[in-house]
Amino acid sequence: MARASIREALLEVSRVWLHEAAAGELSIETVDLYIQVSERFERYADAHCVSRMDGVTSGLTEAFIAAPGLNRRNTITLIPAGSTRRQRRSAITSLFAHARSLGLTKAAPLLDSPPIKRSPRKPGAGLTERDVENLQFHAERGMPATRHAALLALLLAGLNSAETAAADTTDLDLSAAEVNTLGGTHTHARTCPLTEWAVHVLGLRAARLECGGNGPHRLVTSTRSSRNGAQASVGAGFNDIARNAGLATHSRKVEPRDITRYVAGQILRETGQLSEVARRLGLSSLDSAAALAGLAWQNGEGAK
Repeated sequence: MARASIREALLEVSRVWLHEAAAGELSIETVDLYIQVSERFERYADAHCVSRMDGVTSGLTEAFIAAPGLNRRNTITLIPAGSTRRQRRSAITSLFAHARSLGLTKAAPLLDSPPIKRSPRKPGAGLTERDVENLQFHAERGMPATRHAALLALLLAGLNSAETAAADTTDLDLSAAEVNTLGGTHTHARTCPLTEWAVHVLGLRAARLECGGNGPHRLVTSTRSSRNGAQASVGAGFNDIARNAGLATHSRKVEPRDITRYVAGQILRETGQLSEVARRLGLSSLDSAAALAGLAWQNGEGAK
């Protein structure tokens, strides 16, 4: 296709991304993100009177990557975070790389662009039973009008952040103290047990949501959110709980994956079986289960 427009290239490349997702090479959340970023880039380029892929310059792409935007609270951020700039750069790089392979353009506007440096990562948190009790106490503030307790309950059941974001009222079986999940890109569908505390807070949350009718209702995110946006919302909500509990500080990072590690460790201590850790968390790899449970593990040599 000679001198393809950005819109034409995006339509063709989107099909490639979807094929990669079907083959397990990309997550569907990444595909959603790449498409959203590329659509914004098309609008940005159009505002600068550029509509063709071959007309895109390195200056235009760099300006887009550094452009102000809206954060999760829908307020303008003049200087986007490093993670936002890396997401934009990754999406545009992939768009042009696939477009070139499809013969839609010869442009490579980010070929000589240096990588965006990451800030030093704060160490993760090894959560204790007392830490989790503290999180539960602070998550209950304002419930059931607030989502925090329900969010924490789902994470403690063994759902990851993407699964928590997708959970709705029909996934709950409170009489059996269970929650069902369809799994995700790297996890299998499964049924997870709920603690007495989780049954209580999820029951209150579900009852409040169902008062509005027109169910089913997502338990902790909006149905209007994209997959990527809903998952990010879970992270933001958990961060609020951790900060209120005094566990997340400038020197200590606490994130949903720390809850998954805590749950993995609890399952391993209770059952002594890595296979049970993998089953409860929906994992296909015992290596992944061992890493989450904090167990030294080597293939062929057993647990150490």
